[in-house]
Amino acid sequence: MGNFKLFTKNGYDFFEVASALQKSIRRNDVRVAAYFGVELWASGYGNYLWKRLYTISAEDCWGLITHEIDALHTGYDLVNTGAKEPKGRIFIGKAIILLCECYKSRDADHLNNLVVDKVAPDDAMVLQALDDARRDPIDVPPYTYDVHTRKGKKMGKTKEQFFQEEHASLVPRVPGLFDDLAES
Repeated sequence: MGNFKLFTKNGYDFFEVASALQKSIRRNDVRVAAYFGVELWASGYGNYLWKRLYTISAEDCWGLITHEIDALHTGYDLVNTGAKEPKGRIFIGKAIILLCECYKSRDADHLNNLVVDKVAPDDAMVLQALDDARRDPIDVPPYTYDVHTRKGKKMGKTKEQFFQEEHASLVPRVPGLFDDLAES
């Protein structure tokens, strides 16, 4: 078994392709991720590809993106029901784009490894980190003071300013239905 190797349709090492897929998604390199995702799919590793996309959504991505991947996988399965040849590459492409574009966080993987590998910080380390964090207090940022705070009211802040300033501060911002009402 030590000499057994898997290759893709174009002669790539299977494990290198899988690694390139995940690492390119982490880096939001859509073209590389799509290329290697399709390479796996076209090589007959479609089921593995979907398992890997699910894993990436949990290991590397922040938020509820796994629900989106699940919905796309369901669509993929639906168009392949009764198909003689694999179909639905569009679902793979969209999944890869979403994974590349979403916020990244390794928190779930880090937590799992800390628990499994038992390298969690001890109480002394946690207390020291808390002391370090408390040592240098920070100023309350000016944007804190708006119509909802006493100091902001004393400064004459209005609701109109609140809507405009808070709308302008959203990063990243998804266009909303009522943006025109908040912008001036």
